[in-house]
Amino acid sequence: MSRRIIRTDRAPAAIGPYSQAVQAGDTVYLSGQIPLDPVSGEVVDGDFETRVRRVFDNLLAVAEAAGGNLDDLVKLNIFLTDLGHFQTVNRVMAEYLSEPYPARAAVQVAALPKGVPVEMDGVMVLPASG
Repeated sequence: MSRRIIRTDRAPAAIGPYSQAVQAGDTVYLSGQIPLDPVSGEVVDGDFETRVRRVFDNLLAVAEAAGGNLDDLVKLNIFLTDLGHFQTVNRVMAEYLSEPYPARAAVQVAALPKGVPVEMDGVMVLPASG
C-alpha cells in the first residue's frame, strides 16, 4: 500500500523527524499537535482554552490538507499535564466536532514538548469518493 505524506503551512511545521500526517489508503494518521502558532512556530499566548482551540485549529488544518475534516476522526488521543482541564477540553471539543464523536482517550502525562499543557493526535478515515 502506498503512503502519502500530508503537509500544510496552515499548521506548525514538524519539530522533529516526523510528518504532520501520513495517509495509507483511506486512513490518515495525524501526528500530535500542540498549541503552536503555525506562522511563528511559538507556543500561543493565552489561557488553557485558547491553547486547546489552537490545537484543534492545527488538527483541522492538517485534516483539511488530507481532504477531510475533524468529523472524519475515528480516534482522538488527548494528552494533558493536568486532568483538571478535562471539562474545558470536552466543551471545546463539542464546538469543533459533531456527533457521532470519535473514540477517544484522555491521559494525564508528566510533561509535553515545549512545556505545553495539551497535545492531541488522531486517526481519521476519509469519506469514500465518487
